[in-house]
Amino acid sequence: MAGELAGKCYCGAVQYRVADEFLYAANCHCSNCRRTTGSAFKPFGGIERGKLELTDGADKLLVYGEADLHDAHCAECGSLLYSVVRAGEYVHVAYGSLVDPPSLAPTEHIFVGSKAPWFEISDTLPQNDEY
Repeated sequence: MAGELAGKCYCGAVQYRVADEFLYAANCHCSNCRRTTGSAFKPFGGIERGKLELTDGADKLLVYGEADLHDAHCAECGSLLYSVVRAGEYVHVAYGSLVDPPSLAPTEHIFVGSKAPWFEISDTLPQNDEY
């Protein structure tokens, strides 16, 4: 059985653990992910929602969106921690918020059709115009 990974926001107010059992991982270049991260893309791992547990700072979580489709940030420092997706069944854990390295690295680029025009993808991972 895979182990658990620790994750936290920049200031440490919100911390979580997640099973190292990601079902898929990608680099998302959509405009929403670029804006919420302030970066060219968001590397993330997808996993069942029940396999992520907040261990500290649940009262400091800022949820932007609906119950079954939202981004979860630290209300103190603004760090994006994860996104609830697919009718609330899964989370996309922002790999940049992980303390421990996941065993599954991103395997593709998604939403390349709307990527930042100033960013050049220089690896050999598959590039998909959409998801």
